Amino acid sequence: MPTIIEDPEKGTQDCLEAAALEERPITIETKGLIPPVEPRALVPGAGKKAQRKVSRWVRVQLWFNTYRKFYSTIVLLNLTGLILAATGKWQYPRRYTGAFVLGNLVTAITMRNELFGRCLYWVINTCFAKWTPLQFRLGCTSVLQHLGGIHSGCASSGFGWLIFRVVLIFIDHKDNHDAVLIMGVITNLAVSISIASAFPWVRNTHHNVFERHHRFIGWVGLLSTWVFVVLGDSYDLDTHSWNPDGIRVIRQQDFWFAFVMTVFILIPWFTVREVKVDIEVPSPKVAILRFERGMQQGLLARISRSSIMEYHAFGIISEGKHAKYHYLICGVQGDFTRSLVNDPPTHLWTRQLKFAGVSNTSTLYKRGIRVCTGTGLGAALSTCIQSPDWYLIWIGSDQEKTFGPTISNLIHRHLGKERCCLWDSKARGGRPDVMKLVREAYYAWGAEVVFITSNYQGNKEIMEGCKSEGIPAFGTLWDF
Repeated sequence: MPTIIEDPEKGTQDCLEAAALEERPITIETKGLIPPVEPRALVPGAGKKAQRKVSRWVRVQLWFNTYRKFYSTIVLLNLTGLILAATGKWQYPRRYTGAFVLGNLVTAITMRNELFGRCLYWVINTCFAKWTPLQFRLGCTSVLQHLGGIHSGCASSGFGWLIFRVVLIFIDHKDNHDAVLIMGVITNLAVSISIASAFPWVRNTHHNVFERHHRFIGWVGLLSTWVFVVLGDSYDLDTHSWNPDGIRVIRQQDFWFAFVMTVFILIPWFTVREVKVDIEVPSPKVAILRFERGMQQGLLARISRSSIMEYHAFGIISEGKHAKYHYLICGVQGDFTRSLVNDPPTHLWTRQLKFAGVSNTSTLYKRGIRVCTGTGLGAALSTCIQSPDWYLIWIGSDQEKTFGPTISNLIHRHLGKERCCLWDSKARGGRPDVMKLVREAYYAWGAEVVFITSNYQGNKEIMEGCKSEGIPAFGTLWDF
């Protein structure tokens, strides 16, 4: 599997194409429990990954993952409710439409809240330890990794109920005040723009557009929602007059849903701090950021040069909670990461409340394999450093020179050759058969699960291979 550089402007670049054509034998040296891979000779074109035949059923299963199952279930349930309400067969949503709008939006926001996520991961990691059945633990990991399906499903459903709410107001426009009608339209526009900017294509190819619109238009939507709720609950449809009694407003479900939604939106921003950072630039491709204090494994950090603009997420590398430092590996991919190399800052803004990634569930498993390519090491290394039960497979190009002594020392000091397979594609003359490495490591190590952090194509190939061979695996997501 090659190391891939994802560049939003230039697309995916295979930086190993030339190396793959070198005609020399390659071997992989692994010690301990993992048997060595037999040498193979490279002929012209041999470095190119052979297309594995994967059944259509395997691809369907990987496509219709837990994320899409959550999304489909939630949207279908809400759509059923909308149809029943629109046809007059269910009157409750017609009377309390705001509760369905805000109830869905609150749930959507909660699923993306750092505090809620950390608490949920902690509960599952604490209560469902290694003695529980493997399938149950795999299910827990799948649910936690795909909470984005609930987020997207509830956001889409809330928007659907909001449209229904505004349609009802316009149908009864003679009984409603113009101010309520106007705020309903403004809220619809703000929520629609916020949702549209979060589409995967926008997030993955135009990150700054996503950041600015999803966040700032989302805040406009929150403010307009408050105005819409207060105006709607204050206007008496029977007397066609305003009721200034605040008690009436706070007794409504809408008010409390809006209140909880606001609290969950604000919580992460109360933890934003400007902190000191030391930046090591071992090569033009990578910046290694060092921050003070240690971290538990499986966490990710959001950093920015500004307190409210363009936050970028990276996996955290740390030797443990009581370590002096933690590190981020930032590969040059866009303007932000390029500036870290060309103009290293002395301070960066970050949220002190870190959010949990799928690696945080590694404590549920007796033994596991962590596969990563290139800068994906940043999301994988902490798990292997902090747990002796995890084995690392890292594939990259000229790794020690590209990533520098800090990362190399962490690997050699904590893992050694007995718990890691480091495949230097440049030194070995090409990319390996990654599935062969994964398969042999999985069975020899006695692993229960494989976690993958790679580029889109690499992740797809490994996930398809693992699924075909019945190896439980979790890969990087691009659909949340």
